Amino acid sequence: MSVAGLKKQFHKATQKVSEKVGGAEGTKLDDDFKEMERKVDVTSRAVMEIMTKTIEYLQPNPASRAKLSMINTMSKIRGQEKGPGYPQAEALLAEAMLKFGRELGDDCNFGPALGEVGEAMRELSEVKDSLDMEVKQNFIDPLQNLHDKDLREIQHHLKKLEGRRLDFDYKKKRQGKIPDEELRQALEKFDESKEIAESSMFNLLEMDMRLKEDKRFSIIPHCPPWFLISNR
Repeated sequence: MSVAGLKKQFHKATQKVSEKVGGAEGTKLDDDFKEMERKVDVTSRAVMEIMTKTIEYLQPNPASRAKLSMINTMSKIRGQEKGPGYPQAEALLAEAMLKFGRELGDDCNFGPALGEVGEAMRELSEVKDSLDMEVKQNFIDPLQNLHDKDLREIQHHLKKLEGRRLDFDYKKKRQGKIPDEELRQALEKFDESKEIAESSMFNLLEMDMRLKEDKRFSIIPHCPPWFLISNR
């Protein structure tokens, strides 16, 4: 980092300490901006927690989840789009039942009974596999995409805005001791960052209204627009 960059970071840290400890008052953001920031923060936390809880619901065994994550990571490294999938408990039980049902044969009641129940368990595991795929593709993946792109981008803009606000407030307190041009540039950068952050948050939150007008989708009440149920 350059000397100028280190100096700017020091000024920002000084401003932050003066606000936290010394009670200095920083530039205030308007209520609409702060409300959008609050909603985006809630959305971000909800996305992460719901993704985690959904994965835990579908794949409750921590050891199996860790093993599956490692195998899927290796699959991506090898260029494979899909990993081997999660072994459903019903499928493992079905394999055992069908195996021993075949070994026992039809000469007793237990063998055919194991075969019938094993086949039912196999079908149930296929249904759960299908559910897992649907939930991953239509629920977890969109949430992950939202978290990795839109929300991460907004957090980047907000972090940059806070840095520029601290820089502007630090220089504003020293008005008259620094060149007016330096103060003007700091204000311009602050205003630019605020506009970008405000626009990105507005676009994210406005998506809800646009999707409500799209009759192809029903949105679960009181939820963000990424919790969609297709009516197609």
